[in-house]
Amino acid sequence: MHIALELACGVLIGFTLGLIGGGGSILAVPLMVYVVGVKNPHVAIGTSAMAVAVNALTGLVSHARAGTVKWKCAAIFAPCGVVGALIGAAFGKAVNGQKLLLCFALLMVVVGVLMLRGRRNKGEAGAACNRQNMPRVMMAGAGTGVLSGFFGIGGGFLIVPALIACTRMPILNAVGTSLVAVAALGASTALSYMLSGYVDWVMGALFVAGGIVGSFFGTRAAKRLSGSGAALTTFFACVIFTVAAYMIWKSLSAL
Repeated sequence: MHIALELACGVLIGFTLGLIGGGGSILAVPLMVYVVGVKNPHVAIGTSAMAVAVNALTGLVSHARAGTVKWKCAAIFAPCGVVGALIGAAFGKAVNGQKLLLCFALLMVVVGVLMLRGRRNKGEAGAACNRQNMPRVMMAGAGTGVLSGFFGIGGGFLIVPALIACTRMPILNAVGTSLVAVAALGASTALSYMLSGYVDWVMGALFVAGGIVGSFFGTRAAKRLSGSGAALTTFFACVIFTVAAYMIWKSLSAL
């Protein structure tokens, strides 16, 4: 039963990553804690970071083939994010697990509101990283990395709006580009947690297996919704609000 649950959760995570470039960790952590039954939130965070990193690479292949990845932006954003993630992870492991989940959920609500406010912004098709916006991209990468490492997430739901704000690229390009950083940040966070013994490799492998299947269908769905950036952004925000509400309720009950 547990194996089937873990595979199904992996499919859902992979689908979300392929569709909106984020949401993998914001789904993976609560799924591991509340559905699979992982007792230690830090193990859930470390294992989800590893699984999301691998699943992000799978989704990246599909987006790269579709030409939606802005590689120059990814090459600037990701390394800055990795440095921030290593710093954030060191602090995150020192915080009480339930309090960490509650803070995580509150951050999700803020990001969801910001995404809805900008859902009518279609972006500029030719937007790219240049000398003018490079400092903003680097700062956004580092800041996102710190939050990603602290909360043990791939950070896609932070990276997508950050890339849009810094470069004004369309959301579909931000989704594809974000997967480079999601994979890098997830791997950095997973490495830090692994060194502390907080990664369950068997469960992680099952989440990855399901995620490979889910990412294929998620990327196809993203292409169909790409004609309406507002629809894709609204769906992104709704996923965030739904999971955040559940996590706040569970976290407050456990405190």
